[in-house]
Amino acid sequence: MRVLVFGGTGGLGRELVRQVRAAGQPVTAAGSRDADLRDRGAVAALVERTRPSVVINAGYRQDDWAATADGAAHVAVAAVRAGARLVHVSSDAVFSGADGSFDETCHPVPATMYGAAKAAAETAVRAVDPGAVVARTSLIVGDASTAIVARVHALAAGTADGVLFTDDVRCPVEVRDLAAALLELAASRCAGVFHVAGADAVSRYELGLLIARRDGLDAGRLRAGSRAAAGIAGAGDVRLDGAFTRSRLATRLRGAREFLPSA
Repeated sequence: MRVLVFGGTGGLGRELVRQVRAAGQPVTAAGSRDADLRDRGAVAALVERTRPSVVINAGYRQDDWAATADGAAHVAVAAVRAGARLVHVSSDAVFSGADGSFDETCHPVPATMYGAAKAAAETAVRAVDPGAVVARTSLIVGDASTAIVARVHALAAGTADGVLFTDDVRCPVEVRDLAAALLELAASRCAGVFHVAGADAVSRYELGLLIARRDGLDAGRLRAGSRAAAGIAGAGDVRLDGAFTRSRLATRLRGAREFLPSA
């Protein structure tokens, strides 16, 4: 495989690049300086120049519809023109949390603008390339370059203020497991929606405690709160049911209580 990773300078992107290189295969990591996802021409030029057999789109910006939604369409069009296999990384943010558990057949019902952008991206990708993989994932846990870990470190160090919600429930995934699963899907003939998330459903607060203990942080500095009490809109209990996906993968997607043991 010759792999091109959009979002290749982020936490997931770097792990994808590391695993591809470890397998002795060529890979190009593309950050925003290499190709602005909002710029259709720049995306097309990069794909044409690198001539990948696999394109993985892990790029997004939470506050930028054009980068997240339009960018996904630009990547999909360029990948199809190049005859490349496409894996698009989506998010559990496409769901509101009203019903708790969502499997791969559930249609998006986003509660936030970011979730709406990710849902629009899914629609664009599947329309442009019906053979693509759309991989919904959850909170990605790696080193401090991954968002949730950086947040926990800042709260424990006192350089940020806030709470971790007890009523925000997700299925966190370890970044190495996620990257391995995405590359396995890329090498397969699978198409459609897959839920690539961890096996455990935990609150953001419980996840914060697990991260703090792993990293030797002062867990006592982490404060619990609730989204409901704070009156903050957004998705609450979003559990990605990935039973179908796990049945198709050799990669084991561990739960947070396993990859972040409390003792």
